[in-house]
Amino acid sequence: MKRAWLKAAGTGLSLVAVAGAAVVLLLSVIGLGQAAGSHPVADVDAARMMNAERDAGNWLSYGRTYSEQRFSPLTKITSDNAKQLGLAWFADLDTNRGQQATPLIIDGVMYVSTAWSMVKAYDAATGKPLWSYDPEVPRELGVKGCCDVVNRGVAAWNGKIYVGTFDGRLVALDAKTGKPAWSVVTGDHKNLTITGAPRVVKGRVIIGMSGGEYGIRGYISAYDAETGKLAWRFYTVPGDPSKPFENKAMEMAAKTWSGEWWKLGGGGTTWDAISYDPELNLVYFGAGNGVEWARNYRTASKGDNLFTSSIVALNADTGEYVWHYQATPGEEWDFDAVQQLILADLTIDGRPRKVIMQANKNGFLCMSRPRGAWSRRTTPRPASFSGPTIRKSRARLASRAAATSSTAVSPRGMGRSTSARSTAAWWRSMRRPASPRGAWSLATRRISPSRERRVS
Repeated sequence: MKRAWLKAAGTGLSLVAVAGAAVVLLLSVIGLGQAAGSHPVADVDAARMMNAERDAGNWLSYGRTYSEQRFSPLTKITSDNAKQLGLAWFADLDTNRGQQATPLIIDGVMYVSTAWSMVKAYDAATGKPLWSYDPEVPRELGVKGCCDVVNRGVAAWNGKIYVGTFDGRLVALDAKTGKPAWSVVTGDHKNLTITGAPRVVKGRVIIGMSGGEYGIRGYISAYDAETGKLAWRFYTVPGDPSKPFENKAMEMAAKTWSGEWWKLGGGGTTWDAISYDPELNLVYFGAGNGVEWARNYRTASKGDNLFTSSIVALNADTGEYVWHYQATPGEEWDFDAVQQLILADLTIDGRPRKVIMQANKNGFLCMSRPRGAWSRRTTPRPASFSGPTIRKSRARLASRAAATSSTAVSPRGMGRSTSARSTAAWWRSMRRPASPRGAWSLATRRISPSRERRVS
């Protein structure tokens, strides 16, 4: 079951539960302030997204805001009046396959994707179906998904709703009718799938892709929101080194691979985490695990294998590489880095910091947005993880971290900061015993700009 707290249009707060084959909407007794149809449909643009933090009555994007914090400022539902919530309406879906979407609520209309990449629009106050769209994904393609034929959500922009389909298309729908405005195929690999939600930044639809367990070379793409024309694409792993590299980032990444990795695809798919910082004009995304999982088979047990299991920052206008941080160098445990990337301004050690927060599979990561410098908060391993096999794995991780360099790169160019000692210290900190109260242990280190060096 997938549950997400969403805001209904107007002053009320709603709990939307997408479970099995039904959408259930619970509304507060306060009611909806703005009925569907009284506002241009899916009227979302850059100015409105910049104000999304204060637009309490709507949920305009997958993570609600560019920062992806998913926080509702509404206060009218409390522990005192929650008992007054009741079933307002429900809608049966077309399938009992997996449902993982976060619906959008825009000016009284709910837009939600379902399994098989179908999209539906409802009047959020009454549950009246407004339209339904089926991209008609061939059902025999279901075997190409590692984790069912789910879809995590849609995006809205300038009167259109955007959805990535399980068979690798990006489709723009008229938000009023549900009819396709345009459709593009985002790749030609036979095992390409899309399950993630798009985001729209400066009139471009940012979309990732899936299929990392099936020989895929990962990438993230941006398409013109009005025409569907490809604006830029950034690959997460290098291709065949006998051919020209797409950019300097791929040339740099190729030095961290060995063997004939490109014949296996490489992995590094981009199936969930995408955030945007309008102040820095950076798009951040998380890359998945390498393919094959076994590092000795994938790359002869050599190198960090960039940019798998990494957080990467790109220029939003051009898609050019700005910096990266590899959360798990040489990953071979499915420790991907596709968990949500939440942007925030925090005070750390008395200093204001712009940070990215991610609950990575290997701990909790807190990273500086402008430069990729980092600090970590890590949860201690439970006692059941203290056996000889785990101890050997930890020792190998600490040894590998000491022998290799995790990187953080400045927006000014391909400058590189090494943090091998701090990375090794962090892995060793994972061995700290848990406190009786389960408190978080803390290991922090900032990368000083003076330690940067250029990479040509």
